[in-house]
Order: sequence, then structure tokens, then C-alpha cells
Amino acid sequence: MSSLNGKPDVIFEDDDLPYEEEIIRNPYSVKCWMRYIEFKQNAAKSTLNMIYERALRELPGSYKLWYNYLRERRKQIKGKCITEPGYEEINNCHERALVFMHKMPRLWLDYCQFLVSQCKITRSRQTFDRALRALPVTQHPRIWPLYLRFARNLPLPETAIRVYRRYLKLSPENAEEYIDYLQSVGRLDEAAVRLAAVVNDGSFVSKEGKSNYQLWHALCDLISQNPDKVTSLNVGAIIRGGLNRFTDQLGKLWCSLADYYIRSGHFEKARDVYEEAILTVVTVRDFTQVFDSYAQFEESMIAAKMETTAEMGKDEDEDIDMELRLARFEQLIARRPLLLNSVLLRQNRHNVHEWHKRVKLYDGNPRKIVNTYNEAVLTIDPMIATGKPHSLWVSFAKFYEENEQLDDARTIFEKATKVNYKQVDDLAALWCEYGEMELRHENYEQALRILRKATAIPAKKADYFDVSQPVQNRVYKSLKVWSMLADLEESLGTFQSTKAVYDRIIDLRIATPQIIINYAMFLEEHSYFEESFKAYERGIALFRWPNVYDIWNTYLTKFIDRYGGKKLERARDLFEQALDGCPAKFAKTIYLLYAKLEEGYGLARHAMAVYERATQAVDSVERHYMFNIYIKRAAEIYGVTYTRAIYQKAIEVLPDEHARDMCQRFADMESKLGEIDRARAIYSYCSQICDPRVTANFWQAWKEFEIRHGNEDTIREMLRIKRSVQATYNTQVNFMSSQMMKAITSSTGTVSDLAPGQMGIDDMKMLEQKAQLLAAEAEQDKPKPKEKILFVRSDTSRSELAELAKRANPDEIDIDDDDEDEGDEGQGPEEVQLEQKSVPTAVFGGLKED
Repeated sequence: MSSLNGKPDVIFEDDDLPYEEEIIRNPYSVKCWMRYIEFKQNAAKSTLNMIYERALRELPGSYKLWYNYLRERRKQIKGKCITEPGYEEINNCHERALVFMHKMPRLWLDYCQFLVSQCKITRSRQTFDRALRALPVTQHPRIWPLYLRFARNLPLPETAIRVYRRYLKLSPENAEEYIDYLQSVGRLDEAAVRLAAVVNDGSFVSKEGKSNYQLWHALCDLISQNPDKVTSLNVGAIIRGGLNRFTDQLGKLWCSLADYYIRSGHFEKARDVYEEAILTVVTVRDFTQVFDSYAQFEESMIAAKMETTAEMGKDEDEDIDMELRLARFEQLIARRPLLLNSVLLRQNRHNVHEWHKRVKLYDGNPRKIVNTYNEAVLTIDPMIATGKPHSLWVSFAKFYEENEQLDDARTIFEKATKVNYKQVDDLAALWCEYGEMELRHENYEQALRILRKATAIPAKKADYFDVSQPVQNRVYKSLKVWSMLADLEESLGTFQSTKAVYDRIIDLRIATPQIIINYAMFLEEHSYFEESFKAYERGIALFRWPNVYDIWNTYLTKFIDRYGGKKLERARDLFEQALDGCPAKFAKTIYLLYAKLEEGYGLARHAMAVYERATQAVDSVERHYMFNIYIKRAAEIYGVTYTRAIYQKAIEVLPDEHARDMCQRFADMESKLGEIDRARAIYSYCSQICDPRVTANFWQAWKEFEIRHGNEDTIREMLRIKRSVQATYNTQVNFMSSQMMKAITSSTGTVSDLAPGQMGIDDMKMLEQKAQLLAAEAEQDKPKPKEKILFVRSDTSRSELAELAKRANPDEIDIDDDDEDEGDEGQGPEEVQLEQKSVPTAVFGGLKED
């Protein structure tokens, strides 16, 4: 071993000899010493410490040796009482190390933490300060967290405050941490000052992610809730500064200011703040916050007064004070609707609807109502108003009218007519209301004078839609005013004055179809029939389709009612003019009226021609209806046989769903006429557009027809046709399904139903197999020799057909071979002899024999 005075006094073991020799050869190698220390790691503490001391005597500037030595010494004393002398030895060892290693922050941190664990407060604080002085500024962030944690845990807030003040000079961005600590130790005045400085610093960025408004709101809460502790700041000025700065959060700030005065005991000032707030806020949210806080404040004041009275007893002054507080609270609650209306009007003072609501709130107080109307009409700008600004003038005038002050009401209307409104319709409605008021008081001449004044031609004419001109120069083209004037002239004026009004409306080209019809009806009532027809003509010249439809319809009806067949050619010319360019949507009514005219006063062939034109001119959805009328009228005029051509044409032009109905009616008519073969040919033709799965009614009707009028061959032919049609539709469906399956499946996928039981067959092969099946079925459908006649078993058995025939007409069909042969030789007695006549092939289709 080596003594502390430097003289070697060493006892070597045999295993230590190689390490000692290596150290003697190179005593300044850290690696040699570390290998020796690692070898002696399990030796006694004193031996290990001796080796560290020898090494540090040779290499006092080795950080590695000092760090491991100090760590080993701290480990040796870990868990012992802090009063042990060994702690001081280790402290001295740290001090010796820092003589050489004072620039190493790790050693300072370990030393400071070791001192803190010993509860040496003063020495720890001094050591932290020495570390900060010894280390460069760039290394201070490693020291401050431990130093601040040590300071916060001290029972002396003043020490921690001083430490934080020094820290914030280096890191001002951590002011929030200091503020939180100040609040935790009750130093609210300094916390408020620091928080105010942070709020006023525009470059400050919160590490906790708080916005400037959140910091400001925290400051307001702090200073308003602790008025007795925060004395360094002007609370009122700070919160009012926030009101100017954060205009979207006025409610909270006003409540904070009032709360400050309440906690300070200045209740009247708090009440003044609440009153100022509810008269200045501009949003419903802020108003609700302030009003609720205000009401709660008044309730708390009443409750506190009641508690004081209960404890101290009542006297006259306290009763008066209690009644005053209750009256103040009731008045506040009663004022709420009016205060809320004021908030909405501060948002938009041009809101007409809110002004009307304000008038209703003053119901029962005429002076307030008049003042409100005056304020409204002076405040609102008609060009940017929300709503109808003229309605305020009208309501104002009606208020005077209801109070029997007609002269004042007329004055209001006269003033209102001089206001430059945004829309012509506003001024027109005002003139009409003016006239209506005079009519209500039976001042008929005055009402006429007012409306004539409204429709008078201004000195400077302007187009109705010319927004650059005031509405007073454009109202003379308002149809609303002219319509009311026309009604008044009809009721109160003369014939000539009324006619002049209607003529003026037409000349201004502002008439509507209804105005034209009203004018014509007015002339007709006064027996000016030709004048009324001229009015219709003028209206027709003004409008186009479809607006002219009502005029034409009324004109033609009135003309027919007036003249009937006396002026037939003129009526025909009118109808032709009406139909020229008439859309298909409106043609039906005019064609029916035209046909009625021809039936009543003209020729039947002309009526039929009109019906035929109508079937082509009307809309496609009404064509079926028109054909039905055409067939009905043709049958009534010319007879049933005349309708055959109509039926044929209808079947050709109508869509399938209507063509089926026509075919059935056509066949039914032919069967009633005894034309059985014609009816059967019609059924056969129609069958090509009748899918048996969808149109079961058609096939049932044909079956019943064959039971009544057919025989075995005709029934068999019907069944064959049905099967053929069904196969056609099935082929189409199967082809489409195969295409769909080809798109969604692979060749190894699901097998098509065309070839069940087979796998791996492509679509073309399956289609070929289906074609072979259809060919086989067609071969079976061919007629067999007479001696081997068989019905198709898949549809109806022989016994079923015989039963059907026997049940329908048992005397007509006898099933045996002889009767069949006789049937082939000539016609049976039940067949009707038909006159030979050329029939269009479209009726029979492919069933006609060559």
C-alpha cells in the first residue's frame, strides 16, 4: 500500500505483480490504471480507494478517473445516515476533484445532488452558485433544472423567488413556470405583475401552447378574484384595455371587471359596470353572459340582505332597502326582451324585423311607440335594409289610423312616398296601402286620386329595371298599382275611364294574361263583344306560348258561345291561328274544342280530320287518350266499321303498353261483328309484343276467345305461338345473361343454365347448344300426319283441350278422325263467309298465307 504522505508502503500480492510492473513502466497511462482498477473491483474498499488515490496522484487531470472514483465513493456510503463522517470525506473528495475538473458539469451535478440528499441547504445553494460561476453560459441549462427543483422544495419562498429571478434573466421564455410557482406560494401581486408583462410582450411564445387571449383571460381572473392581494396594477385600466383589444370576448371581460368590484365591496360600481356592459355588447352570447351574471349578482344581494335581516332584526330602513332591491331585480327581468332587442339592433340597425319587434315591446305606451317609429324610419337605409322598409311606414301610418288620426296617417304616407326605396315594388305596395286606408274610411274619390297620382307619367321616364333612376320615376310601370286602379275604376269609375286604364296597361306592355282576360270580361259585361274580342287579339299579340294558352282558351270558348255556327269560317281561322306553333303539351284542349265546333256546326268529315290531326299533334303521353276519343266519336258518327283504320293506325303509332289495349279492343269489336278470322289475326299480330310472363291478361283473353269461337287447330296454333313468343323472349334474356356472366366470371366459374351439368364450356358452345334445343322444339311443333295428330304435352294435354272445347261449345267440336278429315275438305258450318277485301298486311303480320 501507499501512505498518504507519498512514501510507498505497499504490500503486493502475486496476482498484482503484472499490473504493478506495467504501471511502473508507464505510470501516466489511464488504460493501465483502469485495467488495474477493474482487476481489483472485488477487493476491499480501502484497497480500491488506495489504487484510485495512487492513480490520481499521477494523473490529477483525468476526468475518467475522477468520475469513477467519486461514483465509487458515493456508492460505498449509500444508505447510511447523513450524519456519518464518511459523507464529509466524500464532500472533501468532490472539492479536490473540482479543483482540477471545475469545467465539467457532470461532476458539479453529481456533487450538488449529493449535497441536496444530505439536506445541507446553505452549502447546496452555494455550490449551485459556484457551479454557475465556474461553467460557461452554454452549460447553465444543465444546472438550472436541478437548482430550481431544489429551490421549489425549500420551505423558504424568498430564496426560490430570488433564484427564479436570476433564472428568468437567462431564460425569460419560462416565465409561466415562475408565475405558477408564485400563485402556488400565494405571491399573487408579483404573479399578476409578471403575467401582465408577459401579456404585453408581443414576442412572447407560451411553452404551454396558450394564446395571448388565454393569458389575458388568466390575468383578468387573477386580478378580479384577488382584489385585496393585487395592489401593484390598475385593474380597471387593464380589463378595459382588454375590452378594446379582444372585441370577440367582451362578455367574459365585462363579467371579470364587475367581479373585481364585487369582491372589492364596491357594489354600486359593479352595478354600473353591468349596466354599461348590457348597453354596449353587440352579440347575443355576450349579452347572455353579462345578463345572467347581473341577475345572479342581484339575487345574491337580495339573499345577503335577507340573511342580515334575519340575524339583526327588521327596521323601517331595512324594509325599504329590501323593497328597493326586489324592485330593481324585477325591473331587470322585465327589461330583458327590450335589452336583447337593442343588442340585435346594434348588430344591424337596418333590420326591419327587429324594429317591428321593438314596437311590439312598447305595446301600451304610445309615446314610446311613436318615438321608436321615428327612430326607425330615420335610422334605416332602404338600400341596405334587411326586410321591407316600407312596412315600417305602413305600420306607422296604421298606428295613427287606429287612433283615429287620419291627417297624421296621410302625412306619414306622403312622406313615405318620397323615400328612395331599393325596389319599385316597395313604393308600389306603399301606394296601394295608402289607397286601401282611404277605402276603409269610404273616401272613394280620395283613393282614386291617390292611385291616379301614383300612375301618373313622371317628368323623366325611366325603364322599370333601371336601378340608376329613383323608384319614383319607375313606379308608373308597376302592375300592382295599375291592377288596383283598374279594380277601383271598375267599381267606382265610368266605363270610359276603366277602358282607358286597361288600354294604358296594354300600351305600357306590363299586362299579364289575367289582365287581358279581365279586360275582355269587363267589355263583355257591358255588351261590347267585338271590343272584348279585340282585347283578346291584343293580348295574343303581346304573349307567346305557353303564356298565351289561357287567352286562346278563353277567347275561343267565348267566341263559340257568342256566335256558334254563324261565323264558322272566322272561327276556323281562329283555331288555325291558335294551333299554329302550339306546343304539344297544350294542343289537346284546343283540338277538342275545335272538333266540338265542327261536330256542332260544321261537317262530320271536318271533325274527323281534326281528330286525326290531334292524334299526331298532342303530347305522346296523351295520344292514347286522343285515340280513344277519336274512335268513340267515329263510331257514333260513321259506325263501328269506320274505326278499323283508326285502330290500325293507333296500333302502329302507340307504344307497346297502349298498343296491346288497342289490339284487344279491336279484336273484341271484330268478334262482336262476327269477323272471327280478323279477330284471330289481330290476336296473332299482338302476340308478338306480349311477353307471356308479363301480359298474362292478353293470353287469357285470347284463350277465352278461342274457347268460344275456335277449334282444336286454332287452340293448338295459339299455344304454339305462345310457346314461340316465350322462347323468343327467353332467348333474348339468356343471351344478355350470358354476356353478363362472361363479364363477371372466368371460364372455370359457374356453369350457365344453358348447359347444366357441364364444366369448362365457353359461352359460344353453350349458345350453340341452346340453338339446337330451340330447333328441336320447333321440329316438334310442326304438324304431324292426320292419323298421328298430338297436342303439345308440355303445355296442355289432349284431354284438357277436349274438356275445354266441350265446356265452351260442346255441339261445335267433336274430336275424332272423321271430323278432322271433313274439316280439311271444306269450311265448317260455323265459319262466317267474309267478303274478299284487301287488308293491310300490318294487321296480319307474318300469319298471312301466300
